Amino acid sequence: MNLHRIFANLAVIACLLPGLAGAASGDVSLAGTWTLVAADVIHPDGSRSHDYGDAPKGLLMIDRTGRYSLQIFRSDRPRFADPAKAKASAQEYRAAVMGSSTHYGTLAVEPVKHQLVFHIEGASFPNWEGQQQTRAFELRGNTLSYRVPPRPDGDVPLSVWRRIVH
Repeated sequence: MNLHRIFANLAVIACLLPGLAGAASGDVSLAGTWTLVAADVIHPDGSRSHDYGDAPKGLLMIDRTGRYSLQIFRSDRPRFADPAKAKASAQEYRAAVMGSSTHYGTLAVEPVKHQLVFHIEGASFPNWEGQQQTRAFELRGNTLSYRVPPRPDGDVPLSVWRRIVH
């Protein structure tokens, strides 16, 4: 092999490396800002209902390195009676906690398996911190949907997001 061909092959490899790194982590195709379209649950009988009320709110941000931040809220969460957060009742705290789901960390995509892998660093539910959670996903244009593994009662949460910024 002559020197010219070696340099040409190295140039091709150098051009491909950034794309291969992105494809391995999967962060390039999901990078952007996403707004929540649905936070539903699919019941064992196949019926579907809203897990976070009729009009949930949410934001998912993923950067090009795979770092993410995700928030889901019930839009009908009741406000606390007292403006001091520390003076809420047990029922107010319960509604606030059960009406939201937030976490952040790093996200990897396994495109062949159609799986997202969340490496959770911090979460509103502390038991998730330090966990790796896998979700089956589908990406169609600017719509991302994923299913959470079934709950003990057989319900399967489903989140649907629409990309609003690349």
